[in-house]
Amino acid sequence: MVKAADRAKEPARASVWLEGRAPRGSGRKGDQPSGLDRQRITEATVRLLDAEGLAKFSMRRLAAELKVTAMSVYWYVDTKDDLLELALDAVCGEMDPPDTDVPPGPDEWQQRLRELAIGYRRLLVRHPWVSPLVGQFLNIGPNWLRFAQAVQQTLRASGLPGDRVSGAVSAVFQFVYGFGTTEGILVARSAAAGMTQEEFFRDAIGTVAQELPFNETIRTARELIDLRREPTVTEMWERDFAFALDVLIAGIEVVRSRA
Repeated sequence: MVKAADRAKEPARASVWLEGRAPRGSGRKGDQPSGLDRQRITEATVRLLDAEGLAKFSMRRLAAELKVTAMSVYWYVDTKDDLLELALDAVCGEMDPPDTDVPPGPDEWQQRLRELAIGYRRLLVRHPWVSPLVGQFLNIGPNWLRFAQAVQQTLRASGLPGDRVSGAVSAVFQFVYGFGTTEGILVARSAAAGMTQEEFFRDAIGTVAQELPFNETIRTARELIDLRREPTVTEMWERDFAFALDVLIAGIEVVRSRA
């Protein structure tokens, strides 16, 4: 069994996908907990993380959800990190990136890049616990690797010089990460407060403006909000995301044309 303390000694190599141990289920038949497998455990992990968040997740809580003992779960995974990494790759599969066997043509890369960016943003909003976990693991499960390959292939098809592709990946997907994380937090906080996004947003802005009535930054922010034509916060998110992504793609086009 790989202990958490052992993993801490070599964090750069710690991954459920790299440990090379025999697949679970290779022991005596009588040792295997009835009705359990890794897929069922991973699905339950995702459900709990969606419902209760990352802070409340534990092996005991998962075992209770599955109606088994905690030791039964450990028959399939060594640590809680194993489960979190498996859950992270499982939800990544929801993005369903395009087939990398068919690379985009020179006129198709922009649309494909938009689709990949939109899929990543939706994942971050739908599963707010993904954001803090993305930086904790190597993200080398099959679904993350497929997504990364689609992203790299798309930006290579843009015609950018090879040494600029990684920078373009960072520009687009670090933006998406920040945008989706912020949006996901607002969605989660609104739900926790029993309010719609519109109610929560307006209440927060109103409270800040009341407490800081003469602050120039707050006054300017209120003016910008009032200039927006979208009737709902959701539509504001959509418009701002689409515009920012257009700006980034236009920037890639400029760099490509100069190169």
